[in-house]
Amino acid sequence: MPAASRATDRPGDGSPFALGLLLRRAHWRAQTVMTEALRPLGIELRHFAVLIVLVDRGPTVQRDLATATGTDKAGIMRVVDDLERKGLAVRKAVHGDRRVRAVEITPQGIELFDAAHVAAEPRAERLVGGLRPGEAEQLRDLLTRFAYPADDEA
Repeated sequence: MPAASRATDRPGDGSPFALGLLLRRAHWRAQTVMTEALRPLGIELRHFAVLIVLVDRGPTVQRDLATATGTDKAGIMRVVDDLERKGLAVRKAVHGDRRVRAVEITPQGIELFDAAHVAAEPRAERLVGGLRPGEAEQLRDLLTRFAYPADDEA
């Protein structure tokens, strides 16, 4: 029986874990860069993830925010509490169900969302600065197809 390839977390690793390890390292690097962009704005990536969903979907119930951001129920409540304290989002009653609250982004939240994009742009460019022309778009395309496989569509 041939010896199994062992995961090393080094470039060129041929183990079955190599892709996951590379994605983890790439995530850490991107997370660090985007955290730096958001810090002066007074929010964290977990806050921005919720703002992204609210901008994309409009008012969204907390249960759906948790699912969309991969956060548990208690975690999403803390994030929404933070966003409310900062004036970036509000909870509103859902017509027909007094127990459910939808979270809605405020005008101040929209302003911060736009400012975050402006702050992140030069950092994002540096993040992919070592790639050749066209490779950033290729990477984005490959990661999109990897994260959202066609066979998952229903």
